Amino acid sequence: MTATAAVAPPLMSVRRSILVLGVLEAFGPLSMDLYLPRLPQLASSLHTSDAMAQLTMSVCMVGLGVGQLVAGPLSDRFGRRRPLLVGVALFTLFSLACVFSPTVEALLVARLLQGLAGSAGLVITMAVARDLYSGADLSRMLSLLTLVSASAPIVAPVAGGALALVVDWRGVFLVLAGVGGALFLLALFGLRETLPAAARHGGGMRVLRAHFGSLMRDPVFVLMVIAAAAGGTAFFAYLSMSSFVLQDGFGLSPQLFALCFAGNALANLLGAQLSRVLVRRGGPARLYVCGQVASVAAAALLLAAVLLGWGLPGVVIALPLWLFASGLGGPNGTTLALGSHAARAGTAAAVLGTVTFTVGPLVAPLAALAGASPLAMSATIAAASLAAATAAALAARRLHPSASAVSS
Repeated sequence: MTATAAVAPPLMSVRRSILVLGVLEAFGPLSMDLYLPRLPQLASSLHTSDAMAQLTMSVCMVGLGVGQLVAGPLSDRFGRRRPLLVGVALFTLFSLACVFSPTVEALLVARLLQGLAGSAGLVITMAVARDLYSGADLSRMLSLLTLVSASAPIVAPVAGGALALVVDWRGVFLVLAGVGGALFLLALFGLRETLPAAARHGGGMRVLRAHFGSLMRDPVFVLMVIAAAAGGTAFFAYLSMSSFVLQDGFGLSPQLFALCFAGNALANLLGAQLSRVLVRRGGPARLYVCGQVASVAAAALLLAAVLLGWGLPGVVIALPLWLFASGLGGPNGTTLALGSHAARAGTAAAVLGTVTFTVGPLVAPLAALAGASPLAMSATIAAASLAAATAAALAARRLHPSASAVSS
């Protein structure tokens, strides 16, 4: 891997950064997956509906998305470390607020604030990666980050299933607060500043408008934003409905559901690592399109399994195939989106992250209005995957073959 000359860090610093960034990128999975096995119990405890219980996930994910529009530009102005540390500290405090929420309405507010704070970890991770790398090397770096961060979707639901045996949903949020405190210390002592003072902008609305204008005039970036929005919708449909489909619909216990969910996350991780092996040979653009096309095929298989009545075996076979294909394409999509925007990496990562984390939580619940059924989940995943693949193919067409590595 080749670090940019402006910040070229020692090897040990790079390795430490990969570990720290990978863990910080786990904010999203940790915020969602750890209490996923307890989602039906949460609804019962607070005397609310399944839809309102799902909404506690939606508002957190919206917060994780919208907050990036603040944290990303701030990191372009003040550097990466300070906004990151503030965000992680607030995440810890709002996790404690979730523990003591007396009603579902109070929990919704606390979850929104928790997401807004946690967004700093997600967007600044991407900005730091772009500070250090570009092109195929950036794709490989992101795949390495996935190797660390994707452990959270594997460990978190299993841990959540185990926690469900000894604590209620409030106890899960208490654990999340402890995780937030640990991440704060890790970032404080383990992550150095990667954006030199000379590379920071002076701030103000004029500069911010100029950055957004540059992003919106880049057709490849716009298409990648559309693909990210569609991909986020597919993933959130899976995330928000799978516990109801597999537990209420097919009768899995919280522990068996957690194991199934962890296996799906492992498939996603394996796809990302295959991307890291292949990206220098095929280039980010080609590999991204291949991953998206494979996602459509796997999503079609999932829909067929539901429509043709293949039952639980069909669903648990198709889901990991879909997540494997998503992992194969995922890191390369971020590379294509950020490749030409090193000077505004924080803002670009913020836009990309915002649509990924907000469109899905707004669209997916509409598909579940009649209930979180296997058909609602599979049809949403299939339609969104097709939209993402279409946008990805159009973006790849706009890239000259010699630019498929998206060097800066």
